[in-house]
Amino acid sequence: MGTVHGPRTVDRTDARLLSALDEEPRATVLALAERLGLSRNTVQARLARLERDGVLLSFQRRIDPAALGCPVTAFITVRVRQQMLDAVAAALAGIPEVVEVLGLSGPDDLLVRVVAPDADDLYRIAGRVLATPGVERTETAVLMRRLVEHRVAPLLERLVDAPSAAD
Repeated sequence: MGTVHGPRTVDRTDARLLSALDEEPRATVLALAERLGLSRNTVQARLARLERDGVLLSFQRRIDPAALGCPVTAFITVRVRQQMLDAVAAALAGIPEVVEVLGLSGPDDLLVRVVAPDADDLYRIAGRVLATPGVERTETAVLMRRLVEHRVAPLLERLVDAPSAAD
């Protein structure tokens, strides 16, 4: 389970490597090394470290749930009895349609992203979340349209273009 502050920060070379992977996800280590002017061993070691440190996330994040028969996405905010937070999170992890659970500050405790094949099944899933022992209240919002896709390329570009300490 990740934290808000997550993995260590990457340096400029890591950012260049990640940018190259973003542009060409199937690039071989050798192709990346040639493109970036690095040795194959350097690229291999950096990729291994980035994966180990949690900078590179799981391949699952690239799979569209719609292709798996679940085109409906919803976000459920959940208020939890505090002493049951861990038990609620574990129970939610047992619901296959729950694809992500995030801990929040503010009036609600959790933001749960769920997917479903249709509105009727979403109703069933939302009911299952509400029926979880320790859940006090929920609100469900259905995703209507993505206006900005998940992205980190602008952050990588900013890091790549920043003056280095050697400059």
